Amino acid sequence: MSASTGALTSILVTIIIILVLLFLFWKLWFCRKPRRAIPYGKDVIASPANGRVAAVRRYDSERLQVKKWNLGSVEVLARDVAPRGWFILIVMTPWNVHYQRAPVTGSVLATKHVRGKFLNALFEPERLLTLENEQNEVLIEGERGRLKVVQIAGALARRISCFVREGQRVEKGSLLGFIDLGSQVALILPANVEVKVKKGDRVLDGESAVAVFKEGRR
Repeated sequence: MSASTGALTSILVTIIIILVLLFLFWKLWFCRKPRRAIPYGKDVIASPANGRVAAVRRYDSERLQVKKWNLGSVEVLARDVAPRGWFILIVMTPWNVHYQRAPVTGSVLATKHVRGKFLNALFEPERLLTLENEQNEVLIEGERGRLKVVQIAGALARRISCFVREGQRVEKGSLLGFIDLGSQVALILPANVEVKVKKGDRVLDGESAVAVFKEGRR
Protein backbone atom coordinates (compact mmCIF):
# COMPACT_ATOMS: atom_id res chain seq x y z
CA MET A 1 0.00 0.00 0.00
CA SER A 2 1.44 3.33 -1.00
CA ALA A 3 1.80 6.22 1.40
CA SER A 4 -0.88 8.22 -0.43
CA THR A 5 -3.32 5.28 -0.32
CA GLY A 6 -2.65 4.81 3.39
CA ALA A 7 -3.20 8.51 4.06
CA LEU A 8 -6.47 8.45 2.10
CA THR A 9 -7.65 5.40 4.02
CA SER A 10 -6.86 7.10 7.32
CA ILE A 11 -8.80 10.18 6.26
CA LEU A 12 -11.81 8.10 5.23
CA VAL A 13 -11.74 6.13 8.49
CA THR A 14 -11.51 9.38 10.45
CA ILE A 15 -14.46 10.86 8.57
CA ILE A 16 -16.53 7.73 9.18
CA ILE A 17 -15.71 7.76 12.89
CA ILE A 18 -16.66 11.44 13.15
CA LEU A 19 -19.95 10.83 11.33
CA VAL A 20 -20.77 7.89 13.59
CA LEU A 21 -19.96 9.93 16.69
CA LEU A 22 -22.10 12.81 15.46
CA PHE A 23 -24.98 10.44 14.77
CA LEU A 24 -24.69 8.88 18.23
CA PHE A 25 -24.48 12.34 19.81
CA TRP A 26 -27.63 13.41 17.98
CA LYS A 27 -29.46 10.19 18.78
CA LEU A 28 -28.46 9.94 22.44
CA TRP A 29 -28.40 13.65 23.32
CA PHE A 30 -30.61 15.69 21.00
CA CYS A 31 -33.27 12.97 20.91
CA ARG A 32 -33.18 12.16 24.62
CA LYS A 33 -36.54 11.84 26.33
CA PRO A 34 -36.11 12.00 30.12
CA ARG A 35 -38.91 11.13 32.51
CA ARG A 36 -40.80 14.10 33.91
CA ALA A 37 -42.74 14.52 37.14
CA ILE A 38 -46.06 15.76 35.74
CA PRO A 39 -47.66 18.38 38.07
CA TYR A 40 -50.86 17.14 39.68
CA GLY A 41 -54.19 18.98 39.41
CA LYS A 42 -56.44 19.86 36.48
CA ASP A 43 -55.92 23.58 37.17
CA VAL A 44 -52.13 23.37 36.77
CA ILE A 45 -50.72 24.13 33.31
CA ALA A 46 -47.39 22.43 32.59
CA SER A 47 -44.68 23.86 30.38
CA PRO A 48 -44.89 22.55 26.82
CA ALA A 49 -41.12 22.84 26.33
CA ASN A 50 -37.71 22.71 27.99
CA GLY A 51 -35.80 25.97 27.82
CA ARG A 52 -35.74 29.58 28.99
CA VAL A 53 -38.75 31.88 29.22
CA ALA A 54 -37.99 34.76 26.83
CA ALA A 55 -41.26 36.68 27.13
CA VAL A 56 -44.47 36.78 29.17
CA ARG A 57 -47.02 39.22 27.75
CA ARG A 58 -50.74 39.92 27.95
CA TYR A 59 -52.91 40.34 24.89
CA ASP A 60 -56.25 42.10 25.11
CA SER A 61 -57.68 41.63 21.64
CA GLU A 62 -57.68 38.89 19.06
CA ARG A 63 -54.10 39.79 18.23
CA LEU A 64 -50.94 40.28 20.22
CA GLN A 65 -49.00 43.18 18.75
CA VAL A 66 -45.35 43.80 19.52
CA LYS A 67 -43.23 46.55 17.98
CA LYS A 68 -39.54 45.69 18.05
CA TRP A 69 -36.46 46.04 15.85
CA ASN A 70 -38.39 48.37 13.52
CA LEU A 71 -40.32 45.40 12.17
CA GLY A 72 -43.69 47.01 12.71
CA SER A 73 -46.40 44.92 14.28
CA VAL A 74 -45.75 41.22 14.69
CA GLU A 75 -49.13 39.64 15.25
CA VAL A 76 -49.85 36.34 16.90
CA LEU A 77 -53.41 35.24 16.14
CA ALA A 78 -55.22 34.07 19.28
CA ARG A 79 -58.85 34.27 18.23
CA ASP A 80 -59.33 30.51 18.55
CA VAL A 81 -58.09 30.58 22.16
CA ALA A 82 -59.73 33.61 23.79
CA PRO A 83 -60.22 37.34 23.12
CA ARG A 84 -57.95 38.14 26.09
CA GLY A 85 -55.13 36.17 27.61
CA TRP A 86 -51.43 35.51 27.97
CA PHE A 87 -48.56 34.75 25.62
CA ILE A 88 -45.52 32.85 26.94
CA LEU A 89 -42.48 32.37 24.72
CA ILE A 90 -39.90 29.67 25.50
CA VAL A 91 -36.54 29.55 23.72
CA MET A 92 -34.92 26.16 23.25
CA THR A 93 -31.17 25.86 22.61
CA PRO A 94 -29.51 22.79 21.07
CA TRP A 95 -28.77 21.65 24.63
CA ASN A 96 -32.41 21.45 25.73
CA VAL A 97 -34.78 18.51 25.37
CA HIS A 98 -36.45 18.90 21.98
CA TYR A 99 -39.77 17.15 22.65
CA GLN A 100 -42.91 19.17 23.32
CA ARG A 101 -45.57 18.00 25.77
CA ALA A 102 -49.26 18.68 26.41
CA PRO A 103 -49.73 21.43 29.03
CA VAL A 104 -53.13 20.05 30.13
CA THR A 105 -55.34 17.02 29.69
CA GLY A 106 -57.89 17.56 26.95
CA SER A 107 -58.83 17.07 23.32
CA VAL A 108 -56.96 18.33 20.28
CA LEU A 109 -59.35 20.64 18.46
CA ALA A 110 -57.04 21.36 15.55
CA THR A 111 -53.49 21.20 14.26
CA LYS A 112 -52.16 23.58 11.64
CA HIS A 113 -48.81 23.64 9.84
CA VAL A 114 -47.79 26.96 8.29
CA ARG A 115 -44.80 27.38 6.02
CA GLY A 116 -42.54 30.34 6.63
CA LYS A 117 -39.00 31.60 7.09
CA PHE A 118 -36.14 30.11 9.12
CA LEU A 119 -34.89 33.16 11.01
CA ASN A 120 -32.49 32.61 13.90
CA ALA A 121 -34.38 32.16 17.16
CA LEU A 122 -31.33 32.14 19.45
CA PHE A 123 -29.53 35.40 18.60
CA GLU A 124 -32.70 37.43 19.22
CA PRO A 125 -34.61 35.28 21.74
CA GLU A 126 -37.31 37.87 22.45
CA ARG A 127 -38.13 38.34 18.81
CA LEU A 128 -41.55 36.84 18.20
CA LEU A 129 -41.10 34.57 15.22
CA THR A 130 -44.53 32.97 15.41
CA LEU A 131 -45.82 34.48 12.17
CA GLU A 132 -42.54 34.86 10.31
CA ASN A 133 -41.04 31.40 10.75
CA GLU A 134 -42.36 28.00 9.79
CA GLN A 135 -44.59 26.73 12.57
CA ASN A 136 -47.07 24.14 13.75
CA GLU A 137 -50.04 25.01 15.97
CA VAL A 138 -51.80 22.59 18.32
CA LEU A 139 -55.10 23.86 19.76
CA ILE A 140 -56.25 21.97 22.87
CA GLU A 141 -59.58 22.10 24.71
CA GLY A 142 -59.01 21.36 28.40
CA GLU A 143 -61.51 21.12 31.24
CA ARG A 144 -60.95 24.77 32.16
CA GLY A 145 -60.55 26.30 28.72
CA ARG A 146 -58.62 26.36 25.49
CA LEU A 147 -54.93 26.89 24.96
CA LYS A 148 -52.53 26.67 22.07
CA VAL A 149 -48.99 25.35 21.71
CA VAL A 150 -47.02 26.72 18.76
CA GLN A 151 -43.89 24.89 17.60
CA ILE A 152 -41.63 27.38 15.82
CA ALA A 153 -38.78 26.52 13.46
CA GLY A 154 -35.45 28.36 13.43
CA ALA A 155 -32.27 28.78 11.42
CA LEU A 156 -31.04 25.31 12.45
CA ALA A 157 -34.32 23.76 13.53
CA ARG A 158 -35.88 23.17 10.15
CA ARG A 159 -37.85 20.05 10.96
CA ILE A 160 -41.01 20.13 13.06
CA SER A 161 -42.80 16.90 13.90
CA CYS A 162 -46.35 16.80 15.27
CA PHE A 163 -47.43 13.58 16.98
CA VAL A 164 -51.12 14.37 17.50
CA ARG A 165 -54.14 14.86 15.28
CA GLU A 166 -57.51 16.56 15.44
CA GLY A 167 -59.94 14.79 17.75
CA GLN A 168 -57.25 12.98 19.71
CA ARG A 169 -57.32 13.04 23.50
CA VAL A 170 -54.04 13.93 25.21
CA GLU A 171 -52.95 13.58 28.80
CA LYS A 172 -50.99 16.32 30.55
CA GLY A 173 -47.31 15.65 29.94
CA SER A 174 -47.86 13.38 26.95
CA LEU A 175 -45.79 14.02 23.83
CA LEU A 176 -47.11 16.53 21.29
CA GLY A 177 -44.18 16.79 18.94
CA PHE A 178 -40.48 17.31 18.34
CA ILE A 179 -38.31 20.14 16.98
CA ASP A 180 -34.82 19.29 15.79
CA LEU A 181 -31.99 21.38 17.30
CA GLY A 182 -34.08 23.82 19.37
CA SER A 183 -35.80 27.08 18.39
CA GLN A 184 -38.94 28.51 20.08
CA VAL A 185 -42.20 27.24 21.53
CA ALA A 186 -45.10 29.61 22.27
CA LEU A 187 -47.95 28.98 24.68
CA ILE A 188 -51.14 31.02 24.30
CA LEU A 189 -53.42 30.99 27.35
CA PRO A 190 -56.84 32.49 28.14
CA ALA A 191 -57.19 35.33 30.65
CA ASN A 192 -58.47 33.19 33.52
CA VAL A 193 -55.02 32.00 34.55
CA GLU A 194 -52.37 33.12 37.02
CA VAL A 195 -48.97 33.00 35.34
CA LYS A 196 -46.29 31.43 37.53
CA VAL A 197 -43.19 32.17 35.46
CA LYS A 198 -41.32 35.28 34.42
CA LYS A 199 -38.76 36.21 31.82
CA GLY A 200 -35.48 34.41 32.40
CA ASP A 201 -36.94 31.40 34.22
CA ARG A 202 -35.81 27.93 33.20
CA VAL A 203 -38.61 25.44 32.60
CA LEU A 204 -38.83 21.69 32.04
CA ASP A 205 -41.17 20.18 29.47
CA GLY A 206 -44.19 18.57 31.12
CA GLU A 207 -42.91 19.27 34.64
CA SER A 208 -42.67 23.00 35.38
CA ALA A 209 -45.96 24.70 36.29
CA VAL A 210 -46.13 27.80 34.10
CA ALA A 211 -49.66 28.88 35.05
CA VAL A 212 -52.72 27.92 37.08
CA PHE A 213 -56.36 28.35 36.12
CA LYS A 214 -58.23 30.72 38.43
CA GLU A 215 -61.63 30.03 39.93
CA GLY A 216 -64.59 30.92 37.74
CA ARG A 217 -65.03 30.99 34.00
CA ARG A 218 -62.91 32.83 31.45
